[in-house]
Order: sequence, then structure tokens, then C-alpha cells
Amino acid sequence: MQLSFRFDRALTFASELHREQVRKGSNVPYMTHLLGVCSLVLEYGGDEDCAIAALLHDAIEDQGGIATRDKIFRDFGERVTAIVEACTDADEIPKPPWRERKEAYIAHIPKMSSEATLVSVADKVHNASSIIKDYRVMGEEIWQRFQGKKQGTLWYYRALTNAFRQREVTPIVEELTQVVEQLESLS
Repeated sequence: MQLSFRFDRALTFASELHREQVRKGSNVPYMTHLLGVCSLVLEYGGDEDCAIAALLHDAIEDQGGIATRDKIFRDFGERVTAIVEACTDADEIPKPPWRERKEAYIAHIPKMSSEATLVSVADKVHNASSIIKDYRVMGEEIWQRFQGKKQGTLWYYRALTNAFRQREVTPIVEELTQVVEQLESLS
């Protein structure tokens, strides 16, 4: 598969949207996460629309809500927008309470398209892998970065893994399972 100018436009748009963002509790540019998720999506067989959605998966949630959703629809179409929307846990400000959002997201997993599932699982693999990397440097202090702290964060990743496994066990879901088991064993 060859990526087209649409992918280039999405990469530029994602960079413009997230330019000022850094990863939680660090100085690492947020784009590293979006590129990591996109890489996983392509490595696990996603097409260009899935790759574009991977680059934009946090755009609605973190960078403008409905106005950003409308721009994604205009610039990248219905399929990309549907994937991004399915990966969004809140589009309103202020966001609902953390636990409520996470429980709703987990409940939504059985209804996700296979494309949205691929992007969502790639997002969780990259996030959990980043937590493991940072845990090795920071130790238990890492949990202060997260609203759910240690207990809530570990609950969320285990619940996500279980929900994705109930939906369908795919190679990327197997990777998530392994990463979450490693995360649990570290802490």
C-alpha cells in the first residue's frame, strides 16, 4: 500500500492541532504518540483511512470538539470521522468525570467497527507501553500523572483488554494483552 497526499495532509493537520501538547508529565511532544499509534495501525494491516484516523484519534477529544470533528469530516470524509468519533471518550468541555468516561468507553467497545477497534487498540498498546517505559525511569511516582492513579489506571487497562478480547482476539489484541500483563507485573 502506498500512502497518498491525504495522509500527508492529515499528518500536517495533526501536527498543527497538537503542536503545543506534550505527553502527560513530560516534555515529549504529543506527536510521538500519534505517530506511534499510526505506525501500529499500518503494521497491523490498517489502510490509509485507518492511518489517518490514527493520526487524528485524539483531535476531537483534545483539540476543539465538534468544530474539529466537522473539519475532519470535510477534509477526510465520513469513514475517517466515524473511526475518530468511535475512539473519542468525550467531546464536551468540561469532560465528564474520569471513571464515568472510562466505563462508557469500555461499554462502547462491542459496538465499534473493526477499523475503530484497530485504532483504539493501537492507542492503548502505545499508551501502556509508554507507561512501562516511564515506570522503569520513575517508579511508583508515575501513577501521579493519571487521574485514576495506580489502581484506576491498572483497572482501566485490564478492563479494556478484557473487552477487546471478548469482542475479537486479533494479533494486536494479543499484543495489548501482553503489554498489560507486563504493566501489571511491574507494579
